[in-house]
Amino acid sequence: MSPKQTFLYLMTLSTEQIFLTDEQEGFRVCRETRTTSTATMTVLFCEAGFIDVYYHGAMLRINPGELYVRIPDFSNALGPYEMSPDFAFKQITIEARVYEQIMYDHMRVEPNWYAKQEYLKENPCFKLNEVSREFFEVYFHLIALQLQDKQTHFRQQIIRYLTSGGMLELLNYMDKLAVVQPSVIDRIAVNQSDYTFSAFMRLIQNNPHKREVQWFAKQLDITPKYLSEICKERSSKSASEWIAEVTISEMKHYLRDTTLPIREIARIMEFPNSSFFCQYTRKHMGVTPNHFRREKSN
Repeated sequence: MSPKQTFLYLMTLSTEQIFLTDEQEGFRVCRETRTTSTATMTVLFCEAGFIDVYYHGAMLRINPGELYVRIPDFSNALGPYEMSPDFAFKQITIEARVYEQIMYDHMRVEPNWYAKQEYLKENPCFKLNEVSREFFEVYFHLIALQLQDKQTHFRQQIIRYLTSGGMLELLNYMDKLAVVQPSVIDRIAVNQSDYTFSAFMRLIQNNPHKREVQWFAKQLDITPKYLSEICKERSSKSASEWIAEVTISEMKHYLRDTTLPIREIARIMEFPNSSFFCQYTRKHMGVTPNHFRREKSN
């Protein structure tokens, strides 16, 4: 496919976790049924015309060749929008829990992920070059094919990996734009609580096997209560909820993507023994480690 060639669809496809459309009516349906709680991530590429969307208290215009990225944001509700009659686009919307799972999977692959996430909140719209546009077209095409083929045995897993790959491409493009420098966290952190939350997220990235709020609070030289208050303020989740989600993501990685014995995974993740590891898995995932592995292998 040449850089200027595009796939033509005019369709709307969806599952419980992902919504894909290039129809104006599909855009309306998605806004009314999928994004009412803002608990979604939306990536929209404008091909022609324009659309004005309400974003953080003001109207934002998305023009041809621009990519609009809205990450889950519970503190800023969606507002009105207006599109031109010739508005043409491609949009992928995923549930917040899928976005968060991908984020956790990439934490150590992309050390500046949190900083880039914050950058996207401030700069949700930017121009794509031809190569990056082609990448977007290909990922959109592949996800569409998977959504149409309901007989694929590993359909959900393939869609998740394609979505994950697309997100990494987005982060890679942000590097090419040179918009996120190592000092970006200092520029973004306009107050102490922002900086502390950023530091907490970096600690989780570098210490995915630590599970005590007290340990993280000690590293940050604050009380556990204050750390949880900051997390609630910045993300609607407590520190313990963040820690548990990162731990669960790490557990799923070892159980899903490796053949390591349960006792070895427990050792790597710094559990006292495999019994404690199994108890934690049952409590937070609802199943035993072996049961989770059997489900994922079927």
